[in-house]
Amino acid sequence: MAYYSVLDVTPTNDEWIPDYLPTANERVAAHGGKYIARTTSHEQVEGEMQEAGLRIIIEWPSKGAAQAFMADEAYAPHLAARTAGSVSHHYLIEGKDDLA
Repeated sequence: MAYYSVLDVTPTNDEWIPDYLPTANERVAAHGGKYIARTTSHEQVEGEMQEAGLRIIIEWPSKGAAQAFMADEAYAPHLAARTAGSVSHHYLIEGKDDLA
């Protein structure tokens, strides 16, 4: 079953970004992930305002693939750099409709 990573990322400095992008792109693909959206072009249309510089959606073939990406040793230093250089929230969402 597909899973989706939904992130909001607001950089507090951008020093980490040039090194982060090539590795993140490579490691996402290596774990079967596909970027659906990665953009600064977004607007919130409902609820209490939650500012974010960037919104990201990644589709994964399974929960295990998403978890393997997050645990990937080659990605670990880049995740640490993103965490230190941004305010980020990452949600892992199962691709199903519990209310259908």
